[in-house]
Amino acid sequence: MKTKNLITLTAVVLSAATIFTSCRKTEGCTDPSANNYNVEADKDDGSCRYDATSSKITFNFTHNFDGSPVSNNNFNQFDFVNSFGDTLSISKLRYLISKIRFHKANGDSVLIDGYNLVDVTNATNLSYTTTTNVPVDSYTGISFNFGFDSVDNQGNYIDLNSTSWNWPGMLGGGYHFMQMEGKYKHQGNDSIYAYHNGTARVSMGVFEQNFFNVNLGGITLTKADVNIDIEMDIAEWYKNPNTWDLNAMHAPLMPNYNAQKMMKENGPSAFSIGTVIQQ
Repeated sequence: MKTKNLITLTAVVLSAATIFTSCRKTEGCTDPSANNYNVEADKDDGSCRYDATSSKITFNFTHNFDGSPVSNNNFNQFDFVNSFGDTLSISKLRYLISKIRFHKANGDSVLIDGYNLVDVTNATNLSYTTTTNVPVDSYTGISFNFGFDSVDNQGNYIDLNSTSWNWPGMLGGGYHFMQMEGKYKHQGNDSIYAYHNGTARVSMGVFEQNFFNVNLGGITLTKADVNIDIEMDIAEWYKNPNTWDLNAMHAPLMPNYNAQKMMKENGPSAFSIGTVIQQ
């Protein structure tokens, strides 16, 4: 009888050990692109190692209108319809981005200082290679300022001065954040619009910094050279969250406080991360 009970107890212990072992996760590197990837690991322990220690980042700025690709080849044609139903063309599109950051889960970030004036009209500065390499690591997000913040907007930039990028002093000074121009159909006629974004004038002599921060998705850098597409959906400037009626708001918009604030609200959703190539 004692022998039978001992056998039964042993079986129970072995069964429990088997269950405990099967429930325990195998820790290791779970990133297939890492040098020490462990195919059997089902819990990442932060031990992943990569060939490169830092990445040179090139951002490529691409553009679409509700998913249809846009370049200067599409300019000056009535190819676009916004969410209000306005049929419009684009004759000029350029915008300023600054202070790109790579954010980590612990709150730290890597700052890429500087700025880039993306000029779709002349197909210049559509790519921007950072002068500071970013450590190979996992990042919870990439962000940038659209326009200049209150500190940078007080600077004097020779290259921007030479491209008619200044914002009028009577409207707060500094620089434009975006210029988008073209025509729209109104009662059978072609009417001009000038969708210019920058500092918002609250009242005479009272101004409000109107830049905004764009937060994109996370990324894990593993290689020495990384190309990241940043996509702008131009249609978002006219619909999210504010539906834009060009008949009511076409020009002059620079001194129009409400229009400037609506642009700030609509802008963040226009941007997203597209294709990422690491090599």
